[in-house]
Amino acid sequence: MSAPPVQPPLTRWGLTWRVAASLVVGVTAWTMVASGLPADVVVGRAAWFLIGDPAVGLLATALVAWGRRRHPVAVPVTVTLLAALSASASGAVTWALCSVATRRRWRELALLVPLNLAAGIAVEYLYPDRGGPIPWFVIALVALLFVGITVAVGLAIGSERARVDSLRERAETAEREQHARVDAARAGERTRIAREMHDVLAHRITLVAMHAGALSYRTDLSDEERATAAATIERNAHLALTDLRAVLGVLRDEPTTADSGEPVARGPEAPQPGAADIPRLVDQARASGLRVSLDHATDGEPGSTAGRTAYRIVQEGLTNAHKHAPGTAVTVTLDGRPADGLTVLVTNPAPVGGSGSLPPSGLGLLGLAERVSLAGGTLTHGHDPAGGYTLRAWLPWAS
Repeated sequence: MSAPPVQPPLTRWGLTWRVAASLVVGVTAWTMVASGLPADVVVGRAAWFLIGDPAVGLLATALVAWGRRRHPVAVPVTVTLLAALSASASGAVTWALCSVATRRRWRELALLVPLNLAAGIAVEYLYPDRGGPIPWFVIALVALLFVGITVAVGLAIGSERARVDSLRERAETAEREQHARVDAARAGERTRIAREMHDVLAHRITLVAMHAGALSYRTDLSDEERATAAATIERNAHLALTDLRAVLGVLRDEPTTADSGEPVARGPEAPQPGAADIPRLVDQARASGLRVSLDHATDGEPGSTAGRTAYRIVQEGLTNAHKHAPGTAVTVTLDGRPADGLTVLVTNPAPVGGSGSLPPSGLGLLGLAERVSLAGGTLTHGHDPAGGYTLRAWLPWAS
């Protein structure tokens, strides 16, 4: 047997009607016994039948009402023993047996069912019928019928309670799992936003910082060169703000409602960059003063995921070259075909006079490695023997 179902809290009305039903059954049984008693039994046992029997029935009902949940086995056993001496206790013993049956424990039923049968037979012999003695097996069959019906009703109630408990537990589990999925989705979205913000803004801010630094220590620049550098700073600052607004757009709430109650749809988000946008990215790097060459030797266009990831790889490579190897010549190579996948390579030689002065964030390559891994590719990076730096990635070609 499974664990007993959780019994719902008993309300005042629930207790009232149970007590009332128990008393009605007890009074009915007492009346039926009284109508069939022989005269000599009535005279000989008048005091017990008129006073003792009803008193025992009231005591049994009180025991079941206030003790069956505190002592779910001891109280039914006690009430069943009392029922062997009192016809008025029939309602209480029926209530107790039904309550035990709702727990669906065979050991408890194996104890109480024989006791109920014995109590039914004993009370029949205590109050014999005026029509003559009834065979014990007939009494046993009638008692077995009533006990069987009571146990069946109790088991049905217990099964329904177990079903309700199971549905409630499933609903609570589903709710917990839904909350967990929402939390995981929220965490994943935050990670994606952080990655996008780094990929988009790091490149722009690096250009702004490089040109601002040049203006601060280069005193030999002409007015035209200063104006060009200032224009570059202004343009990249505006682009950084535009990109920031685009990235933070994912934080906007769901479509709101107008005064009329109709939903107001948001505008479409800007398309994500892909492999076709890499030449434009390289041109922007050249315009900012970086010496960069592009070798684009792909056979067709990779899928959107591979193209977007390749764009971010090149963007991170150019940003790192701006930061740590200013003045060097950067080479960007894209080579791929459907059968072999897409290889992205960003290399630069060792910088002359040491690396740049911009502080490293330490997050770009970590986020890039995660992005490549999610795309199903591999990423390697590091210094070569000559002191240069190589950033290499392989991405699967979408079928």
